Amino acid sequence: MSAVWITNAAAVTPLGNDPGELWQRLLAGQTSIKPVTRFRTDNYHADLASCFDDLDPASGGSRGPTLLERLIPQIGPVPSEALLITATTKGGIDNLERTRRDLPAEARDMLLANMAEKICAQLGLTGGSLNINAACASSTLAVAQGAALIATGGVETVLIACMDLVTEFVFSGFSALQALSTTPCRPFDRKRSGLSLGEGAAALLLMSEARARREERSHLGTVLGWGAANDAHHITAPDPNGHGLQQAIEQALKRARLYPEDIIAISAHGTGTIYNDRMELKAFKTVFGDRRIPIYSVKGAIGHTLGAAGGIEVALGLKSLATQTVPPTVGFTNPEAGAEGCVSPTSLKIAGECLLTTNSGFGGINAALILGKGWAS
Repeated sequence: MSAVWITNAAAVTPLGNDPGELWQRLLAGQTSIKPVTRFRTDNYHADLASCFDDLDPASGGSRGPTLLERLIPQIGPVPSEALLITATTKGGIDNLERTRRDLPAEARDMLLANMAEKICAQLGLTGGSLNINAACASSTLAVAQGAALIATGGVETVLIACMDLVTEFVFSGFSALQALSTTPCRPFDRKRSGLSLGEGAAALLLMSEARARREERSHLGTVLGWGAANDAHHITAPDPNGHGLQQAIEQALKRARLYPEDIIAISAHGTGTIYNDRMELKAFKTVFGDRRIPIYSVKGAIGHTLGAAGGIEVALGLKSLATQTVPPTVGFTNPEAGAEGCVSPTSLKIAGECLLTTNSGFGGINAALILGKGWAS
């Protein structure tokens, strides 16, 4: 089995245009969640989201290509034969809205495969591509798939690229579910009332250790383990006992040949909904017992970026390991039962090598990754 290195990481969100800026603003406790001006929200349950102020639609109408144009130059040189794995739940779905309103629209942007086509063309990639659409665990599973292919010798290098937008189509759906908070979301807070949507993109370059050493690449971190499980409880609600997430975490630990006590911090899904946060805390307690392991969520700062959430959170997890710091959970003030002594509104110092990052999504999907500390920040 080959070790899987992360050699490059990029991220773009309304809170920061690269991982460094995003990390610094996250440490400062800032948030990019504010009233939506992109479309009218009069008829919806809430009016808040984390949106770019200056993300103009590309020719044809979708903002997706514009967002990718900001992301791709950050990733650096990518071997032409790299396999591309994209992750998005809705891609350029904003063009569906334009089509329904008889506005100019590029129909191909609505196809999830179009995201991969654009990236391959821009980077000159010839190694093939696939898209993973697994709700809010999409990019977490994309990293798991890429790591598995490298670890077993199937490929030497994989580029993960993930992206999702705040569109009226998506916003109206979450509003209909009454899942949106009327105030910026408050992960793991006793008074939390729902999630805040966000948009963003991330890219991660994975390589076998041998290939990375041969090319003298940076070592931002290692993908040590991964796991996935479906709790099959409900189409939108998680299993209240967290059995699926528990299984995913235990798979990741087993694959990494680690014990629960080896994990120094958890980057949680932490959406701020009543049931997700309660489920996660239950699963973490089952795996980690009474140990007060630091847990954080970035969604109070950048919102829930759907299929891009896992990729952005991996990029930030690498920063956490490199700086040995757990960022604050923005919006958290009054701990939910089980969050006491674990979740913090301020940053915390940590010491160790391994961080767990988890995501869950509609349909009962749960995914977990274990990241190892790299040699280069």
